[in-house]
Amino acid sequence: MPEQPPYLRIADELRRRIAEHEWTPGDRLPSRAQIAEECGVGENVIRRAQELLISQGALEGRAGSGTYVAAPRQRVRMVRSSAREQPDGSPFRADMKAVDKLGDWESRTEAKVPAPAEIASRLGIAEGGLCVRTVYEFLADGKPVQLSTSWEPYDLTGGTLVVLPEGGPHAGVGVVNRMAEIGIVVSHAVEQPEPRPASAEEASLLGIQKATLVMHIRRTYYSNEGWPVETADIVVPTSLCEIVYEIPINR
Repeated sequence: MPEQPPYLRIADELRRRIAEHEWTPGDRLPSRAQIAEECGVGENVIRRAQELLISQGALEGRAGSGTYVAAPRQRVRMVRSSAREQPDGSPFRADMKAVDKLGDWESRTEAKVPAPAEIASRLGIAEGGLCVRTVYEFLADGKPVQLSTSWEPYDLTGGTLVVLPEGGPHAGVGVVNRMAEIGIVVSHAVEQPEPRPASAEEASLLGIQKATLVMHIRRTYYSNEGWPVETADIVVPTSLCEIVYEIPINR
């Protein structure tokens, strides 16, 4: 079995010292040089270990000041379930209300955007095929907690009242309910969650450290005839949000 990289071993040691209350929330850690000398490793190993713990929310880096033990944060619970689609409400707002927060979102839509190769593949259209792209920033009490970029084939909704997801008489009611307005029955969604570090742009928008761990969910809605009607990339910071999957049981 391969030996554990030194920075992971040091990260475990730092976690242990926090768990045993040697350092408590708000405490400033000793300098990297001090910890490196104690642990018998180089300062770069300490830096990597601390960066990992910062990305996981256990530590907090303060520019020009040092590294501190982060205060525990109550994570927002987000439930993923097709059963939560509502004709007159938003599952996101319902999730936020459950934790006494006001849920809202901001969006920006562009029509006739050429689909990149990956998006085209997910939608079953030709690369460069025209789409309606909507970029979302979801907010809890005014603070960003989720990002999403949605793509819909323009050939599907162009010329209809639902062409703009956040405009017109059916604005903001969700993919399932909007598609129903043009006679398309959405039967199911497929989601592929994958953890990864946040990009610089994502970190800036979400107010988190660059490379903080996020859950990247690739979601695609399908009609009852089996063809994709929408695909989205959803980004949720794991330090702020807890993702729960609810699986309906048909009897």
